[in-house]
Amino acid sequence: MKKLLGISLFFIGAVLFAQDNKANYVSENYTKKEVHIKMRDGVELFTAIYTPKDVSTKYPIIMQRTPYNSGPYGENQFKKSISPSETMMKEGYIVVYQDVRGRFMSDGLYDNMRGFIPNKKGKKDTDEASDTYDTIEWLVKNVANNNGNVGTWGISYPGFYATYSLLSNHPALKAVSLQACIADFFFDDFHHNGAYLLSYWKVTPLFGPQKTKRTTEPWYKFTNAGTNDDYQFFLDAGPLSNLDKYYGKENEFWQQLKDHSSYDDFWQKRGILQHLNNIKPAVMTVGGWFDAEDLYGPLNTYSTIEKSSKNYNTIVMGPWSHGDWARNSAKQVIGNINFGDSISGFYQKNIESNFFRHFLKNNGKGANKLPEAYVFDTGRKEWKTYDAWPPVNTEKQDFFLQGSKLTKLAKQNISFEEFISDPKKPVPYSEDIKQNGLTPRKYMTDDQRFAARRPDVIVFETEVLNDDTTLAGEILAKLQVSTTGTDADWIVKVIDVFPNEEPETKEVAPYLKMSNYHMMVRSEVMRGRFRNSFSKPEPFLVNEKTAVNIKLQDVFHTFKKGHKIQIQVQSTWFPFIDLNPQTFVDNIFYAKPEDFKKQTHKIYNDSKIECTVLK
Repeated sequence: MKKLLGISLFFIGAVLFAQDNKANYVSENYTKKEVHIKMRDGVELFTAIYTPKDVSTKYPIIMQRTPYNSGPYGENQFKKSISPSETMMKEGYIVVYQDVRGRFMSDGLYDNMRGFIPNKKGKKDTDEASDTYDTIEWLVKNVANNNGNVGTWGISYPGFYATYSLLSNHPALKAVSLQACIADFFFDDFHHNGAYLLSYWKVTPLFGPQKTKRTTEPWYKFTNAGTNDDYQFFLDAGPLSNLDKYYGKENEFWQQLKDHSSYDDFWQKRGILQHLNNIKPAVMTVGGWFDAEDLYGPLNTYSTIEKSSKNYNTIVMGPWSHGDWARNSAKQVIGNINFGDSISGFYQKNIESNFFRHFLKNNGKGANKLPEAYVFDTGRKEWKTYDAWPPVNTEKQDFFLQGSKLTKLAKQNISFEEFISDPKKPVPYSEDIKQNGLTPRKYMTDDQRFAARRPDVIVFETEVLNDDTTLAGEILAKLQVSTTGTDADWIVKVIDVFPNEEPETKEVAPYLKMSNYHMMVRSEVMRGRFRNSFSKPEPFLVNEKTAVNIKLQDVFHTFKKGHKIQIQVQSTWFPFIDLNPQTFVDNIFYAKPEDFKKQTHKIYNDSKIECTVLK
C-alpha cells in the first residue's frame, strides 16, 4: 500500500523534484516545529512549519494545505525536500504544511470538496476559506522572522485548497499558484461531462470513510482487482452496482457518486469557479496539456479569474502529465512522445521561482518579466509567450465531417456515417490495457491506429497539410447524430497523423513505429443524456437527428506541413469511462444487465469541429 501511495501525485499531492546531493539538506538548513492551530470554531489543525536557520533576514511564508498528510510527523523527522521546488528551497522561505480539517493529525470532520459559505453568520460557519484565514492570521503573528507576506500553492487536490485560499481575503496573502487545481468534481477527476471515470475507481476509498482519531497512518483500505487486466475486470464486473462489494456502505464517497449521478445541488455547491470574483492576490495557474486528471480545472480557473478580476493573473501550460512540472526529469516524455530536455527544470528556475520571489520577497515592485501566458506548443515542441490566452491573433475555423474526409467546405446534400456500438465489445481507451497505478496517465499521447481499425470508430481525415496549422485555444465539436437507442456517449478525438518518413525514437514502444504514428492531441466525452443540461438528463428520441456539442479543452499544437489532422468519433472508451447502457435509465449507477443494449449510431455530414486557429 505504501508503495502505491508513492506512485501518484493525485494521491499524495506531494511535490516531487530531484533531491539535493546532501540527503539531509533540509535538516541542516531548516528548523521544524509542529503545532495545532485553533480555528474560530475551536477545531485544531495540524501544521508543520519549516523555518530557515539563517536568521539574518526575514522570509515570506509559503503554505500548502493538503488532505494527503503533512508527514513525516515528529519535529525531528524532516521531509527530504520542501517548498514548491529545489530552487525555492535554497532561496529560503518559511515553508508550511497543514493537514486540512478531518484528515490525518487534524481534528474535525472531513467534507470532500467542501462548499464555500459566502455569507458567514457566526463562528460555526466554517469552510476552507475561513480555515485558511485563521491559519494565516496565526502564522504571521506567531512565526518568527516572517516578513508579513504569505503565498500558497498546491498540486491537484492541494491545488483546490490553494484556489480556496483566494476566497479567504486575508491581507497578508499576496501570491497564489494553482497547479492542476480541481475546480469541480463533475468535470475533473471523477467525471467528464457527466460520464463517470471508471479508471479512477481505485482512488475512491481515499475519500470515503471518516477517521475516528488523530492518526499518522492511512485509515482507509484500497481495493484490489486481483488482476492487471482492467479491461477484462470491468467488463466481467458488469453494471456499476456490482462494484458495491469492493467498497461497502461505509464508503461515503462511493454512495455520493451513485446517488448524485447528475449535476445536482450536491455537486454545484462544491464547485469553486462561481465564487472567483474580484480576486486580489497575484495568481499563477499551472497545468499540463496531457493531464488526465485535472485539465478542466486549470484552464477554467484561469479564464474565470481573467474575466472577473483585474489583478495579476497568468497561466502556464506545459507538455506535462499530472504534476510533472514539480519533478526534475532530464527528459519530458509522455507515453511514446519526447517533448525535450529539462522542461520542468526550466519552469521551476525561470517561471515559478520568479513569480513567488517577485510578489513575496520584492513586494511586487518592478517588473517580474513574466508574460500573461507561458504556453508550450506540443507540435513544435517549444515555449511561446503571449499577452493573452487564447492569443488575440487567432480565428475560428470549421472542419466538416464529410464521409471519411475532414474538410473546410460544407456539403449541401445531407448524408451520414454509421456504426454499431456494443457494450459487450467496447473500444479500449488505450492499446496497452493494464493497471495504470492509481489513475491513467500516459494515454493522452497514445497512438490511435488501433482504434482507427475498428468498425465502431468513425475516422475523418484531412489531406496532407501544405502548411503548418496551429490550434491555439478551445475546440468545440458540433455533432449532428441519431441513434436507435435512447441514450449514448459521444467521444471525439483530435489526432496528429505523422508522415511515413517520421524518424524513429528511443521512447516509442517496441511494438510501434513513429512512421504514420497517430498521436492523440485532445479528446473528450459527452454523456448524451446531458447534451442540453447537466442537471436535467433527457433521453434521445429514437432515430431522430439531434445536436450534441462537446467542448474539448484548450490545446496549443502545431500540425506540421506534411502531417494530417484526423478526427475519430466513437461511443465507448473503456474502461476510462463507464459503459452507457444506451437505454435511458434514471441513474446509470443503478442500471441492470438487461438495460445494456447494442445500438446503431449515425454521424451526419453537417457535423463540424470548430477550432481556434493561430493566424
